[in-house]
Amino acid sequence: MNAPTNLFTPTSRTVITSNPAALIDIFQPDVQLAVWQRPIDQAIADYLEANRPHLGRGLRSSLAADECPHLAELPVAPGRDALAADMGRLAELLRDLLDCPHIGLRLEVIGRAMCPRFHVDRVGIRLLCTYRGPGTEWIADTGANRARLGSGACGVPDDVSGLMGADTRIESIASFSVALLKGSLWQGNAGRGIIHRSPAVPVDALPRVVLALDGMW
Repeated sequence: MNAPTNLFTPTSRTVITSNPAALIDIFQPDVQLAVWQRPIDQAIADYLEANRPHLGRGLRSSLAADECPHLAELPVAPGRDALAADMGRLAELLRDLLDCPHIGLRLEVIGRAMCPRFHVDRVGIRLLCTYRGPGTEWIADTGANRARLGSGACGVPDDVSGLMGADTRIESIASFSVALLKGSLWQGNAGRGIIHRSPAVPVDALPRVVLALDGMW
């Protein structure tokens, strides 16, 4: 396997913090991923565990300023209001950061990896928070050969395509942590963006519940 090469190794970095105010560092040109590590909200975790067979496929909606998502599709039980409130707070956080009038919201309830191949999103900045199951996986530029992303892999798995080297470390974002992922459509970020994938989901961890937020103009 050839050693990974990457033009952006010297200037790409990740910010991992316990201070939500530090998420603003995602606007730094060299930052491709910013993660706010926060504790598990036990009320939300207990709600999703107790109602795991009845969560359906999740929901999609658009939220305006100060609007809280409606979770009528989800079971009525203790913890649902806490989930709605947390989703609303995260939508407001992203709206403030991006200064956009609306937030596109997806709450995904999934029983398998959605994007099992490593990839870069064709977005500006996306917020992800995994409420149940394993978190999003990512690799640093220093361990990646971007020429092997997508069609460059020639249809072979990531572990043999040359995308990763022998020393590449696959990192994982913890559940309930809030991640801002910069994509290739962010201004000045063409050819860059954080390389990530949805993780494999063990049977006993199904379903995986993930919140995805995008700015809308």
